[in-house]
Amino acid sequence: MSTIEGMVVNVVLVHGAFADGSGWRGVYDRLTDRGYRVTIVQNPLTSLEDDVAATRRVLDLQDGPTILVGHSWGGTVITEAGVHDKVAGMVYVAALVPDAGQNSSEQYEGFAATPDFVIDVGADGFGFLNRDAFKKGFAADASDAEVAFMRDTQVPVNMSVFAQTVSQAAWRQKPSWAVFGTEDKAFDQAMLTHMAERAGAAIATVPGSHAVYVTQADAVTDVIVAAAEGASTVGR
Repeated sequence: MSTIEGMVVNVVLVHGAFADGSGWRGVYDRLTDRGYRVTIVQNPLTSLEDDVAATRRVLDLQDGPTILVGHSWGGTVITEAGVHDKVAGMVYVAALVPDAGQNSSEQYEGFAATPDFVIDVGADGFGFLNRDAFKKGFAADASDAEVAFMRDTQVPVNMSVFAQTVSQAAWRQKPSWAVFGTEDKAFDQAMLTHMAERAGAAIATVPGSHAVYVTQADAVTDVIVAAAEGASTVGR
């Protein structure tokens, strides 16, 4: 079924850089407990094209209108992939929100630096978050056990992805929501607010780090549910 009492029920979750889909487990459990059908994309993090293709494959599997959710770099991915005809609305979780013709790196221009978010780049051009700075920069509100797991399951990202240009901005066509933490050390707060406001997103903020999709799963779930309900009321 694709609706609960007329509501959009399909949700696709897209992770960001330096991570895999396992971080969505808390949100997955909460959404499925509430009757939603949830699928998690596993991005290869090798190029924007590859990650968008991975997301589209999962969208193709959905049986009806879907809420597409992206964390961090995943926001760039859903901005491109969200024009898919099954996407009824989008949720940006501490996420990049580029416009068509822009790349991810350009979103940082004019905003404060984030010195606690430290990336170590190898000779092959792939980057990991610095192990010593991981907690402070990525997940300061997580337990030591959670931090260790996220740090030790990192997926390296091809750093060239941040210079790859988005050709379509789905938020110009689809209703959008945004949620981010007030203690995010990966992006300047003004940057997060600017991107979400430009997209016309309904914005929620919560106390939390860049890893709010893990550490504030209840709040993130509530925003996704609000998106599902809101997308349903606009005829999707």
